[in-house]
Amino acid sequence: MNLEVRHLRVVCAIADTGSVTKAASLLGLAQPAVTAQLQRIERALGGPLFERGRRGVTPTALGELVLTRARVVLPAMKGLQEDAARLAGQVVRPNQWRIGAVNGPILGGLMSRLAESDGTQVLTHPSHWADKLAELTAAGKLDFCVVGVCGDTVPGAPDDGLVWREIAIDAIFVMLPESHPLADSWEVDLADLAEAQWASMPGDGCFGDCFAAACARAGFAPRTMHEMDFGNALDAVQAGHAVGLCKATFRRVDGIVTLPIAGGPLRWRHLLGWHPRGEAAAYGDAVLAHARAAYAESAARNPHYLKWCEANPRFGPPLPIA
Repeated sequence: MNLEVRHLRVVCAIADTGSVTKAASLLGLAQPAVTAQLQRIERALGGPLFERGRRGVTPTALGELVLTRARVVLPAMKGLQEDAARLAGQVVRPNQWRIGAVNGPILGGLMSRLAESDGTQVLTHPSHWADKLAELTAAGKLDFCVVGVCGDTVPGAPDDGLVWREIAIDAIFVMLPESHPLADSWEVDLADLAEAQWASMPGDGCFGDCFAAACARAGFAPRTMHEMDFGNALDAVQAGHAVGLCKATFRRVDGIVTLPIAGGPLRWRHLLGWHPRGEAAAYGDAVLAHARAAYAESAARNPHYLKWCEANPRFGPPLPIA
């Protein structure tokens, strides 16, 4: 077997992720296919490239040699293709994007729109942590990241050089069980929930501090804030043990109602980020337009939210990109 550039990409993906399974996900391939390809590469090169351990795979001495050469060859080949395309006057659109996303209403619709518009495949990377996704984007391991942040903050390090564009601004709603006395309200004053216990999903940023400040302005300090994963938070709300916090675009769940907080004291900005010198930069505005359309579609599923936004125009679907 002759060694090809695609084989070097496989070796680098396994080294970068520390796992054949994770490399398969990154490459958009089935795990058995990547395993079989690695075995063929190792036979062609005369020995194992990785050692398997409890914490994943690590390169052997032969693997380190191959990786050192591959990390020179792959950028050179990519540069050759880009230079040749520019010389020929062509625009080469990648057939897949690596997109990281925190829990939110945008990724699914964005994937559908990219696939429908030009057949682009999306390789996803989920995380609770916006800062982690920003770090991966700055390092070139993701093409785009879709994150949410509280207030006017932006994720990542101040000097990471990422471009951030606003997709939309969500209001923060409360989640109540359908049996709650306030469940039929148009909106809820925070002060009316002064005795509640609270449930929220994990994440980074200043949201906890902003929530505490909003409660203080309403005249109370929250009794308890339980940080839970998504499923457990829903269970706690459905059982009446806690009041939840969620984005206004949260999908309806049986047994739970979502209501605006009077005055909109908390907001959640959905952002799209990319590196200005990355391959994705030329397509940033196009992906942003798809992301905004995906958000608007999600918001439209909640007529209560759209009606509430008429009186609170700081929130809701954005205007189209000019």
